[in-house]
Amino acid sequence: MDSLTQIVLGAAVGQATIGKKVGNKAILWGAIAGTIPDLDILTKLYTDTVTANELHRGFSHSILFCVLAAPLFGWLITKLYKNKEANWKDWTKLMFWGLFTHPILDAFTTWGTQLFWPLPYKVSFKNIFVIDPLYTVPFLVCVVWAMFYKRTNPKRNKINNIGIIISSSYMLITLALKWYTYGVFKINLEAQQIIFNEIQTKPTPLNSILWNANIETKDSFLIGDYSLFDGKASIKFTSHLKNHQLLGRLQNHPLIIRLIKLTEGWYTIEQSGDIFYFNDLRFGLLDKTSSNNRFAFSYKIFYDKNGKLHAIERERNMKEVPNLLNNLFKRIIGKKN
Repeated sequence: MDSLTQIVLGAAVGQATIGKKVGNKAILWGAIAGTIPDLDILTKLYTDTVTANELHRGFSHSILFCVLAAPLFGWLITKLYKNKEANWKDWTKLMFWGLFTHPILDAFTTWGTQLFWPLPYKVSFKNIFVIDPLYTVPFLVCVVWAMFYKRTNPKRNKINNIGIIISSSYMLITLALKWYTYGVFKINLEAQQIIFNEIQTKPTPLNSILWNANIETKDSFLIGDYSLFDGKASIKFTSHLKNHQLLGRLQNHPLIIRLIKLTEGWYTIEQSGDIFYFNDLRFGLLDKTSSNNRFAFSYKIFYDKNGKLHAIERERNMKEVPNLLNNLFKRIIGKKN
């Protein structure tokens, strides 16, 4: 999830664990604990794009990291506060749950989280977008509200728990919506007599009303979307050729093999002269209404002057964001182009 959500979740967990003992200090250190796992993004400063994306949500998001790091951070905080409000076990408990709830939450998104690192398996339920106000806002409001009460006031924990219950309930609702919309996509594919190998569904940005599906067929991937406001309207699927054969011998290049593994096989290839574009389908199109069909995540594959193969993420035009959000909102409420 986004940084703000993880900070708020960590703060709420901090209050829930030892808020009665240390008050707002628990919220502060819970927020810090909720931030720590995402410091793996700093790898982008000293390594290439592909390596950084491989490392993201790896060791720092694992159960092993939480178990090893929590006692250390707990000891450091104990040294910082030389009072008897909370001991090493208390701070270790806070840091463990603050760290652990971060990857648990991330596991519900699309990217995938290596909870069981060093095993390569990624947990990804794909039922919530990385930024979803309906999940974050209740947490934020309740955590800030709780901060204004003294640590011994029972209302403090009650308000904090309300935020946890509301947001957790919303998470369960998104799981139910994923199950329902998956069925809608499958019924439409069968009605249109489309033979497919696999379906992946996920919510679109900022909401859980409009859902997107990637469908793998023999030679192409189909992409379709369905809004809860569409009712029984038929889903139109657009086809995107895999074009894996365009890579030729590059299919066996270590860099391409790593990208295929990173995308879990959900990719298409475009070619423009000597340059290839490796499209990661897991995050969908930037704008389905656009004629260029640009994917949200795409890598430019090219050789440098020394003959070394490189992969860099294609730049996104931030000026397009207002128009993209406008089109997204129209589609959420059921308007089709």
